Amino acid sequence: MTDETTIVPLLEPREGIPPVIEDQHDLARVVRAFAEGTGPVAVDAERASGYRYSGRAYLVQLRRAGAGSALIDPIRCPDLSELDAALADAEIVLHAASQDLPCLAELDFQPRELFDTELAGRLLGYERVGLGMMVENVLGFRLEKGHSAADWSTRPLPEDWLRYAALDVEVLIELRDALHEELKATGKLAWAQEEFAAVLAYKSPGPRSDPWRRTSGIHKVRSLRGLAVVRELWTLRDELARNSDVAPGRVLPDSAIVTAALELPRTTKALTDIAPFTGRSARRHLRDWLAAIGTARSLPDSELPQPSTPGDGPPPANRWMDRDPVAARRLAAARAVVAALADEHHMPTENLIQPDAVRRLTWEPPAVIDDGTVAARLRELGAREWQIGLVAHPIAKALIRLETKGEI
Repeated sequence: MTDETTIVPLLEPREGIPPVIEDQHDLARVVRAFAEGTGPVAVDAERASGYRYSGRAYLVQLRRAGAGSALIDPIRCPDLSELDAALADAEIVLHAASQDLPCLAELDFQPRELFDTELAGRLLGYERVGLGMMVENVLGFRLEKGHSAADWSTRPLPEDWLRYAALDVEVLIELRDALHEELKATGKLAWAQEEFAAVLAYKSPGPRSDPWRRTSGIHKVRSLRGLAVVRELWTLRDELARNSDVAPGRVLPDSAIVTAALELPRTTKALTDIAPFTGRSARRHLRDWLAAIGTARSLPDSELPQPSTPGDGPPPANRWMDRDPVAARRLAAARAVVAALADEHHMPTENLIQPDAVRRLTWEPPAVIDDGTVAARLRELGAREWQIGLVAHPIAKALIRLETKGEI
């Protein structure tokens, strides 16, 4: 932990702001330079979350010893497969890798070896693991974070944004090196390597069923007819947002959808009495919004959505005591074990073992509970070997103790 008085602001990249790479000739030069560089490669990507529908990258930043830093415009250079091939044997350093890997994969850049500085910080017990705070607490430098929520689809990109972007990879390798040493010193390096490999191996489960059910505030909608309005408006908004590549919330906020579902407006006047429908983007489609509400109104009862769809896992934990008190006691015992171990190893409980794995294990436990059966079940649920090594025995012991006491 660094002292506040010793923190040094990072104001400029060491070699200045690199030019933005916008054509194949300059990209080939960057590929050669980074292929000839040495050691890990720091990578970052800027998206336009909150502004655009897609999750694509609008700027890619890289830094490597011997190559310096590079800023690549992936709109002008959308194929990074040659860079990917040149760095196939290199360790790629990312912060919060799961956020950037999908948009990098769209550019045909897919790391084979990863070091995730955010995940390393979690395993080491840092309370605040954003890049700025990690750089500050570990290295004693202060990063300017003023443009993290900017619209990176803007062209041309302002110079101060480019400075911010270059600084994001300026000391990422130094941060990686410091965390690597700390992981080694605390005996957690092998754990981290398993976690990094799991991040790289992760496969998205694909689109959610009924994604409209994630509309913020939908819990206020009690009627099935109202839920149909949410579904119709959400679906229309999603189509409009996708076609124009605008973030859905900028087309129409969730609050407007929920209010319309509660009030069921029949006329344009009633619709525009709901303030968000008078916004510039929403007002452009008033006739379409009203038609969607009309569709929901006219549906037969048999086609109305039900309040919720059953999941493939256990119910919410706050319902367990009513649904299955025995399972609730198993869950409480397992959670107590996990909390104690997480405290002992100085990390969040969710990094020690996935909460969903604990819920599923205790909702439907093995017929015979012992170290081996608990370990096997956790392995089926995606737990890593280092996690299983820490939690399988104490969880099994806690559940056996409940059985012995006759509490389950």
